[in-house]
Amino acid sequence: MVTATVFNHAGGAGKTSITLNVGHELSRMGLRVLLADLDPQGNSTSWMGLTDVDLAETVYPVATEGAPLPTPRQAHGLSVIPAQVDLAQAEIGIASMPGAHLFLRQALQTVSDQYDVCLIDSPPSLGQLAILGALAADRLIVPVPTRQKGLDALPGLQRATALYRRLRPELTVALYVPTLYDARRTHDRTVLDELRAYLSPLSEPMPQREAVWLDSTMAGEPVGVYAPGSPVHEDIKRLTREVAQALGVVI
Repeated sequence: MVTATVFNHAGGAGKTSITLNVGHELSRMGLRVLLADLDPQGNSTSWMGLTDVDLAETVYPVATEGAPLPTPRQAHGLSVIPAQVDLAQAEIGIASMPGAHLFLRQALQTVSDQYDVCLIDSPPSLGQLAILGALAADRLIVPVPTRQKGLDALPGLQRATALYRRLRPELTVALYVPTLYDARRTHDRTVLDELRAYLSPLSEPMPQREAVWLDSTMAGEPVGVYAPGSPVHEDIKRLTREVAQALGVVI
């Protein structure tokens, strides 16, 4: 199993969209995919149509006690470790427990023969849960909006990545993903040129096509279920191929 954490400390970068939809597309291609939602907002969880989540079903016991990974929920062909708002309490528990930042990595290693890919949806922060998710990963996938705020966030991203690599020297960024791209806007094209100059490896940009994203979220379905064959679905399939190549996953 290869584990990739989708990470950006800034909100609105497209972490959940990438984690859930690339994960679903990989599962459609026949891979066994585990998705772990580490964001107490639970956006991946709700997008998959999962409700009434108990705290014991989340990574909370893993993160605070070193417990085994809970039994995943099944949704749209994915195995999902869901999240809910009380998961935020883990921030205190992780900070007070020596070695807790590696608990998730250790728990995932015990199920590594059951899955081909694990994708972790990291919270939009530099807190303890974000560290937990980063250190559990073999590789990081970093979405960066093609906006000024995306450029402004890069120094913080690079500092965070440098910190994680001091703790796990083998951890690398598998792929940077430009998101929210609108080729009609000069601003977006300029930012994309900047990202291409400074970041590598960089995927092709993910176009901003808000309607289908929003509607599939409300439907509680991945785009490949809600709007198969749509332009957004084609974007996801293209990105999935790039992610798979970056992670060394055969599809």
